[in-house]
Amino acid sequence: MPHYTTYDGAELSYRVLPARDRDAEASVPPLICLAGGPGRDAAYLGDLGGLDAVRTLVIPDSRGTGDSPPAPDADGYSFPALAEDVEALRAHLGLERFALLAHDAACATAQAYAATYPSRLTRLVLVTPGSRLQGELPTDAEQIFESRATEDWWVDAYVAVHSLPETRDLAEARALLLRAAPMAYGRWEAPQRHHAATEPDQLNPVPRAAFWQGVDEPARLALLHRLRDVTCPVLVITGDRDAVTGMRAGEAVAASFADARVRPLYGVGHYPWVDEPEMFRPLVADFLRGGAGY
Repeated sequence: MPHYTTYDGAELSYRVLPARDRDAEASVPPLICLAGGPGRDAAYLGDLGGLDAVRTLVIPDSRGTGDSPPAPDADGYSFPALAEDVEALRAHLGLERFALLAHDAACATAQAYAATYPSRLTRLVLVTPGSRLQGELPTDAEQIFESRATEDWWVDAYVAVHSLPETRDLAEARALLLRAAPMAYGRWEAPQRHHAATEPDQLNPVPRAAFWQGVDEPARLALLHRLRDVTCPVLVITGDRDAVTGMRAGEAVAASFADARVRPLYGVGHYPWVDEPEMFRPLVADFLRGGAGY
């Protein structure tokens, strides 16, 4: 895998998926894609439902995940520091401006990047974000979870979800995560089961624990204030079966920007490209192209 040198001299890795339609996107900068978790190996993004058909994807391994080394201290895992790694990757790739996509917790990293380097972004896609950065914790994810109580997996997932806060054993926590996994998907079929099976071994607890550290209340509010100055179009994608972050969090995130719109996808959970790639891929591709309505 290729590597780039970031602000503190660390050599971080990234993966490149060349656009399969070379003619359609030959002159378009690549789409940088950030994995969430936080602290999850970016392999779970795959090719984002075949998005590499129309756009070259650059997928970095954040510190302490994939082939990237751990940070020298916990501050390097905080989402504002991870945003500085994104800026180093941009410079390494020689991009003047580019489009950025982020999933889950990485949406906080993407927002920190947008607030700090607004002139660098042409488009921003935030997929199933939470709204902790906005200081809001909507309860609709719990309501979505409760609404699915008739599904076969629900009772075991309920027990696992409520057991997770009590466990201190990493192996046990990984087993519980796998039992709780169905709540993150629109349905629990073979593609979803296969995707979920990778999660327990892809999470690094150290980057995960430090992701939100080192950002005090004045810094959070200052970051939110700067988001109003972001001029690039922003697309926020939510899923009506997302029992992880819900849908209202995405609305709160979109409200932080001057030019953002929310697109809810139906029958979709926390991983839209797994549940409904044929809805997710054209939606993102059309937004990146500046299609009708964008």
